[in-house]
Amino acid sequence: MGLGSYWGEVLDVLEDIIPVYDKVNSAISLGKDEDFRTKGISGRVRQGNLVLDAGSGFGNMSKTALNICNDDLQITLYDPLQPMLKNTKRLFTNATSLACGVFEHIPFQNEKFDAVMCGYSLRDAISLKTAISEIHRVLKKGGRFVIVDLGKPDNSFLRFGVSFYLRIILPVIASVVAGKLGFKFGTLYRTYKLWPQNKKLEALLLEKFSKVEFEKGMMGGAIMVAAYK
Repeated sequence: MGLGSYWGEVLDVLEDIIPVYDKVNSAISLGKDEDFRTKGISGRVRQGNLVLDAGSGFGNMSKTALNICNDDLQITLYDPLQPMLKNTKRLFTNATSLACGVFEHIPFQNEKFDAVMCGYSLRDAISLKTAISEIHRVLKKGGRFVIVDLGKPDNSFLRFGVSFYLRIILPVIASVVAGKLGFKFGTLYRTYKLWPQNKKLEALLLEKFSKVEFEKGMMGGAIMVAAYK
């Protein structure tokens, strides 16, 4: 599971939509993206933690975590897109490290981080199983892996509803918010098609992690997950 050879095309689209990425993401989540990030992070990322924000994008997970933890975190923003990292660095006043790379080859030593966060990014892994294994490797014993992302409901009726929204309604909302660039968000549906159903994702995580907490929103179309090493 994962994007495989489709990953390069997705990366090109992500680079194109940098100017409107944040604004559109808020709109297509119906304004609930910050609530979901807060639910996922609260109690799992703690003051003084060394944190990897993997697939950091604009660093929204990091901003939320810093707010929750009163700015008492050491964060590394990690993303495959250098232009995204350069843009994001300017948004942080505290000392934040930057690293460029993919989930499947994380350039850090074993058991380095207290927490790894993936906000709407793990879905873009080339190989989901390898990505999970690498994240497990760089977490300390007792470390937490926090995922906030789209969910794929196990119930077929709900799954159809989420798929319909992503395929038909989302591009319309994105185009209203961002004009022609908004149509590029149609790529999101193709990444969703390759994303496992919620129960399958939970099972994949349990292959490596000792405990998984799985919370759902929007009829299972949004997930907030914590996996414990």
